[in-house]
Order: sequence, then C-alpha cells, then structure tokens
Amino acid sequence: MIARRHQVALALTAILAAAAACHNQERQEAAGPGRPAPPVVRDFTLVATGDVVPNGSVADRAAFDARGGGHDFRPMLSGVAGTVRRADVALCHMESVYAGPGAPAGRSGALSPPQIADGLAAAGYDSCSTASEHALDDGPAGVRRTLDAMDRAGLRHAGTARTEAEAHAVTLLQAGPARVAHLSYAFGTGGHPLPTGQPWAVNLLDAGRIVSDARAARLAGADVVVVSVHWGTAWQDAPDQLQTTLARRLTASRTNGRPDIDLILGSHAHVPQPYEKVNGTWVVYGLGDQIAGEMYDDRGVQDPRGNESTIARFTFTRPTRPGGRWEVRRAEFVPQMYDLDAGRVLDLNRAIAQGADLQGVRDRIGGVVLGRGAATDGLVMGD
Repeated sequence: MIARRHQVALALTAILAAAAACHNQERQEAAGPGRPAPPVVRDFTLVATGDVVPNGSVADRAAFDARGGGHDFRPMLSGVAGTVRRADVALCHMESVYAGPGAPAGRSGALSPPQIADGLAAAGYDSCSTASEHALDDGPAGVRRTLDAMDRAGLRHAGTARTEAEAHAVTLLQAGPARVAHLSYAFGTGGHPLPTGQPWAVNLLDAGRIVSDARAARLAGADVVVVSVHWGTAWQDAPDQLQTTLARRLTASRTNGRPDIDLILGSHAHVPQPYEKVNGTWVVYGLGDQIAGEMYDDRGVQDPRGNESTIARFTFTRPTRPGGRWEVRRAEFVPQMYDLDAGRVLDLNRAIAQGADLQGVRDRIGGVVLGRGAATDGLVMGD
C-alpha cells in the first residue's frame, strides 16, 4: 500500500510540475514580446482556528438566526469572517459529527447540525480537520454524513475517511503561490473502537505514521505541510508531556535537510494554550474552542475559558533556492471569544475598539499564548 501511495504521489508531482511550467509560459506570453513577466508572488498567509462544537445553545442560536429555516451559522461567524477571507488558505477544526434527517442535532456533543459546514465555507474556510475523540460518536455513519455535508458545502477535510482510498489521499490546497497539505490526527476516539474492517476511518496519533504521511504529501507536490493534532489535557493552559514530546519529535524530522512538517496546530484542550517555536517550526499547542456553548470543566464548574480561543495567522515566504523551505516571515495571533449571550464569535481586538469591556479576557489569552517565550521568536498579537 505504501509503495502504491508513493507511485501515485510521484505521478501527481509530474503533473504539478508540468502545470507549473505551463503557468510560467502563460505568464510570459501574457506580458507580451519584449516585456518582462509580472513579478512572482512570494508570500501567502494561512489562518487557523480551534474546535467547533455547535451543540446546546449554539444550535439554538443558529436555529433562531435561520428564522424557521433550519440552522444558519453565517451570522455567528460574521465577526471573524473578514480575517478568515483575507487569508490565502484558512483551516478549521470540526470536533463533532453531523446529524442525519430527523435526529436531535445540537442536543449533545455527538450530533451537530450539518449546516455548520455551510457556515464555515461562507466564512472563508477552505479545509477542516476532522480527526477527534468524537469522530466515531455515531460510528461510520456519522463520519459519512459529516464528510458528505462538507463536500456539498465545498469544504475540504482531513483526518477521517469514508473509504480506504480516501484515507490515503492527500488533502492539497492552493494557497496563493504555494500548495499546502493538510493532515489531521487524534489521540483517541473517546472509547469507541475503530469500525470492523475500517481501521483507516480515523487517523490516530502515531509519530512514525505522521512523518510518513508528511513525506508522502511532499512527494505529492506539497510546498508546505500542516499537521492538525487533537491532543493534550483538557482545561490545562500548559501543554502536557505528550504534546511537548511529540512536538519535538515531529519538528526534528527532516528529509535531505528540509523539515518534513512546517506547522503544527493543536486542538482539544478547550482553552487557549501557548504557541512555541520548536526546532525552528511553529507549534500551536492549543487554539481553544472557537464555537461552543456553555462549557463545564472536569469538576462540573462552568469555565469561561472554554469560550476563548485564538486565530493563528502565519505568513510564509517562498524559498530563496530550489528545494528550500517556505519560511514563516510573520507569526501572529488574534484573540477571539464566543459570546454566549449574543451567540457570536468576537474578534476581541475589534470588540474592544468598539467599546466592549473585554481587555481582561484579551490579556489573559495573550499571557497564555506568549507563556513559553514565543515573543522572543517574533510572535505578535495581530490586528
């Protein structure tokens, strides 16, 4: 199977190389004889956000916003859609699976309204990681419904699969001048066994597997490899030992001197966790929950941190030599929160500028994000 996957990847590489050569010729022809071709675009911007769990009051709000027509999540995301759409590629994390017709969507963590996929796509997201501890809450049928709905919405996905062929395919996204591979893995499936005969239904955390998949993605034409990981200890601001150990191992992996993985994005902890540069690669240990209803910690106490998160924004620049690495030229985070009363995701910078008394929330998020020295490596709070 590995050999076959690499053969497919090499064939894709040849196709992409031919397309690039054709594109270069078209650029020169468009410039006209004797005129220089337009300048090559060197940068692209990637944004990523955390867990989407549209249950309870979140589903109720989306139903209200739909005014009797199902669920509409577009108003809920309108406050951050501008930031998402301005990026060349935008990634989200879908923690729950979607309900089928007539099922009680939003009444538990297991089933969410499928219209959330339309809301995410309308906000500007390109791909969602789907490997999570809840991916098998409704078995293979839940996986199938979720990915079907994402396909209908035009939202790409990585981490779960309906078929073995899909499990081995690489999610490649065009990000300005670059091709970005999106990979996704989870630490477990919440006690649900992998479906009989379908061990590929959910990607599970395994360092060797992740490195192998990253190398296959590079062979398939990826300029940048992004790995989404569902990991960590819930309600803990600091990364745990599994996170730090795996981050060091993954970021240390190289092929011909070039890192196999260019960015790691974490989810699951329900609270924002630090950003850190590890072995020269940015790791976001935990983005926090972008959309979630009332969140209760492991003591059963409502914790407002469960509605706080960040938008990660990284600007990559083209390598100066063939085969070199696309480097992060600028690293930023934008604090955000889900307003339970309004049923809206807020960009805290914008909300504070408009007079909201949320400086304490923003300061708390910033303190956690910068808690492992990321500022010394250039991480700043973005606008």
